[in-house]
Amino acid sequence: MALNVPGYSLTPTPTQVALPGNYITDFNFLNQYLPDTFEKEFERYGNRTISSFLRMVGAETPSNSDLIKWAEQGRLHIKYTSVTSAGTSGDDVATLTIGDAGVTAGAIRVGQTIMISDNTTDSVLTNKAIVTAVSGLTVTVAFYEAAGQAAYTGTVTVFIYGSEFKKGTVGMEGSLEAQDEIFENSPIIIKDKYTVAGSDMAQIGWVEVTTENGANGYLWYLKSEHETRLRFEDYLETAMIEAVPAEANSGAIALISGDLGNKGSEGLFYVLNKRGNVWSGGNPTTLEDFDSIVARLDKQGAIEENVLFVNRGFSFDVDDMLAAQNNFGSSGASFGLFDNDSDMALNLGFSGFRRGYDFYKSDWKYLNDVTMRGGLVGGAVSGVLVPAGSTSVYDQVMGKNAKLPFLHVRYRASQTEDRRMKTWITGSAGGAQNSDLDAMEVNFLSERALCTLGANNFVLFNS
Repeated sequence: MALNVPGYSLTPTPTQVALPGNYITDFNFLNQYLPDTFEKEFERYGNRTISSFLRMVGAETPSNSDLIKWAEQGRLHIKYTSVTSAGTSGDDVATLTIGDAGVTAGAIRVGQTIMISDNTTDSVLTNKAIVTAVSGLTVTVAFYEAAGQAAYTGTVTVFIYGSEFKKGTVGMEGSLEAQDEIFENSPIIIKDKYTVAGSDMAQIGWVEVTTENGANGYLWYLKSEHETRLRFEDYLETAMIEAVPAEANSGAIALISGDLGNKGSEGLFYVLNKRGNVWSGGNPTTLEDFDSIVARLDKQGAIEENVLFVNRGFSFDVDDMLAAQNNFGSSGASFGLFDNDSDMALNLGFSGFRRGYDFYKSDWKYLNDVTMRGGLVGGAVSGVLVPAGSTSVYDQVMGKNAKLPFLHVRYRASQTEDRRMKTWITGSAGGAQNSDLDAMEVNFLSERALCTLGANNFVLFNS
C-alpha cells in the first residue's frame, strides 16, 4: 500500500491572519452545501519526516570546488597473501613471487626477515627466512630452518617482521614512502519547487495544523508548500545515502546536453559496498555473529565506540540476543531488577551492549518508513554500523589536517554564495514582484556531497 509522501510546512501563525506564509487549499468553499469540518488537522501519520541520521552522526562544512579530495592512511605494515614459491620441500633457498591483485611493486627489501605461512586450511606449515635478493615482484630468500622449505600445498602468506645485518655493513637498500589512499567525490545539485496560481491565493479557508517541528497555528491555502520544504530536506539526506556515480556507457552518463545532471555522486551505501565491510545473509542474531564482526573490526581501525542504526526487525533481533544472555531468558522473563514486582512495566529492549567494543543501538526511521526503504525485498538494508567520534584527515582544499566526523557533508559555498540550503520566491503573487508570472513559485536548491572517511571501519548489513 502507498502512503502520502512526507513533507514540511511553513511556520504557521497563531492567529487567523492572512499572511503570505499560512494558507491552504484542501477544501472547496464555493460549494453551496458547505461541509462540517474539524478545525484542527488530524495527524494520522505522526512525524512523517525521515531525516535525522546525518544530523546525528555527521557535520556540514563548506567547500568551494566541483571536486572534493582527501587522503586516508594506508597500512603501516606489509602483508602479501597470494605468494607462490618456485622451490620444493627441503630447499635451503627459494624464490618467491608476489601475485596479489593490484600490487605492481613489492615493499620487501634485501636484509629483511619474513614470516611465511601456508594458506591451506588448518595448516601449520611455516618458515622464517631472510631476503637475499629482490627483483620486482620476485624475492629470493634463505630459510632459517635446517629442514628448509616446508611442504607448501599452494599459495602462501608473507609478512615482514624485522631485518638482520652483520657488523660493519652498509645500511638498508632503498626506502619506503608513506602509503596514502586518495579518495574523491563530487557534489550534486538538488532542486525542488512549489507553485500556486495567484487566483487561487484569493480564496481563504482556515484549518489549524501542527507542523513536524512542533509549531502550532493556522495555515491558509498553501499547506502543500510547507510539505514541499520538508520533503526537500529529507531528499538532502537520502540523496547523500543513496547516490551512485554514473557508470561509463550508462544512460545517465550520456546526458551531456540539457539541464539534468550526468555524473552522480558516491553515497553512503555505494561507498560501503565498494570499500566497507558488508554483512549479508540475514541479521547477526548470536554473540558468535558479533564476535566475527568484532574480529573484523580488530583488523581495521579498532574504534572503541560504534553506533548501530537499524530497522525494527534488526533491533528486535539484537534485543532477543541480549535477552537470551539473562539467566531467566530460557524459562521466562525476569521482572524487577530490585523488588521483582510482577506489576512493573517490563522493558524488553536494550539500548546497547559491550562485546569487545561498545555498541549502541538506535532505530533508523529511513529503513522502517514504508514509502522509502521500509518493506523492500530486493536490495534491502537492515542497518549500518557507524564508528563514533572523529578522525584526522588531510584536506587538499584546506591544505592541512582537519578533525572531522567519519561521515560529513560538504556543501558548495563561498563568501558571496551559500548553496547549503537556498530558498527564494519568484512570480507576481504572494508578495513576490520579480516576474510577470501570475503565480508564486517557491524554489529550493542545494549543492552537496557526502564524504565517508575510513569506510573500512563501517559495516553495512544487507538482510
